[in-house]
Amino acid sequence: MSRAGDDFSAWIGRSVEEVDIVTPRLMAEYRVTLDPYLAAVDEGEVPLGFHWCLSPFLAPMQELGPDGHPQKGGFLPPIPLPRRMWAGGHIDYFAAIRIGDDVRRRSTITSVEGKQGRTGPLWFVGVQHDYATSRGVAISERHNIVYREAAVPGARPAPATGGEDPGLPAATWQVTPTPTLLFRYSALTFNGHRIHYDRPYATGVEGYDDLVVHGPLQAILMLNLAAATRNAVPKKFSYRGLSPLTSGAAFGVAVRENTCWTQRPGGPVNMQGELTW
Repeated sequence: MSRAGDDFSAWIGRSVEEVDIVTPRLMAEYRVTLDPYLAAVDEGEVPLGFHWCLSPFLAPMQELGPDGHPQKGGFLPPIPLPRRMWAGGHIDYFAAIRIGDDVRRRSTITSVEGKQGRTGPLWFVGVQHDYATSRGVAISERHNIVYREAAVPGARPAPATGGEDPGLPAATWQVTPTPTLLFRYSALTFNGHRIHYDRPYATGVEGYDDLVVHGPLQAILMLNLAAATRNAVPKKFSYRGLSPLTSGAAFGVAVRENTCWTQRPGGPVNMQGELTW
């Protein structure tokens, strides 16, 4: 649902390119942060989900917004809503990325759409990322971002709601999202969003009940559990956030057949994914 004057069609098709190098140090930092939740890969290849550490959008401190993200109006359109969340995405795997690779990421805005949600207006921005090495495109990803209205000061967090319970899993991991884990993952991805490490901001400004567990971190856990169960890398992986997952208690990562999800015992499904092998 757009307001009068909210026309962001000029941003559709806008592209940027960045090049990054897969260094042994970055690879080691990724491993020590997420072990033992990484599926085995062939020697020299990066673990699943590592591509989110490459080519982060860089902005000087003076160009950051109050939430710690780069201000809108550069590559991303100036959406008139302040709260940003990682809504989900779709990944196609074509080839492995290896230590020492120069990886070129081309990012293109493919859609900007306003809608009316249950709790107010929402804006969705779709971004296509293609990661290529000297051997060709390795990963193609559609990233979906959602923007929401500001939280009402002093209001209690809304009750968490999610999708239907997927049922009994075939394999599970239990993960405790400590502040250190969330901070380390933010550092790995150069993610300045304060909801992941600044508890007074997350609770007092954005209205969450604790620090928020990153969407891509949940996706990494689901993806690696599924790959470890199959001993294979999927061809396709689609996932979407259903309910915010916050720190403070352990949550489960689960997989059954081609479906995977995150969920606290007795709570709503927070993120759900589907895999094609």
